[in-house]
Amino acid sequence: MSMFRRQAGRYVATLAVDEVRVLRKVASEVVGLLTDGFDHSDPVVDRLFPAVYPEDSAGSAEFRRYTEGDLKTAKIDQAGAILAALPDEAGGEVRLDAEAAEAWLRALNDARLAMGVRLEIKDGTDLGEELDDAVAEDASSSRVFQLSVYAYLGYLQESLLNALID
Repeated sequence: MSMFRRQAGRYVATLAVDEVRVLRKVASEVVGLLTDGFDHSDPVVDRLFPAVYPEDSAGSAEFRRYTEGDLKTAKIDQAGAILAALPDEAGGEVRLDAEAAEAWLRALNDARLAMGVRLEIKDGTDLGEELDDAVAEDASSSRVFQLSVYAYLGYLQESLLNALID
């Protein structure tokens, strides 16, 4: 698995072919969700764009009217930063400057939030236990793959964050 490290003022990780494919797919799905698939009734959209005033729907709608477009554009740009920095399908090195690294962190967070909603992961969920249960039920299920991707994104996010603060 890749691990980000600081190298000559950049944040560098070497990605395997499968890692590149997963990150390309995840970032593309986030972009799709925020463009063609943008629907306020979708719980993922609700998680990525939570009500600012939960007790005041009119106030939240007003706030959303002024901020949602810029926030959506920023989230699309952040997912785009992942796509732009990925090596070709053969795998290879990712080299991020500080701005790109921060965009990656935000995009990885958005992807994990979206996946967490779809996978019904809650604050107290033990991911290892959840994955073990899914493997025991059907090791070849899409849930096992999705939980593995979710865990990988968390690992990558933590690795990049640690490289930034070291």
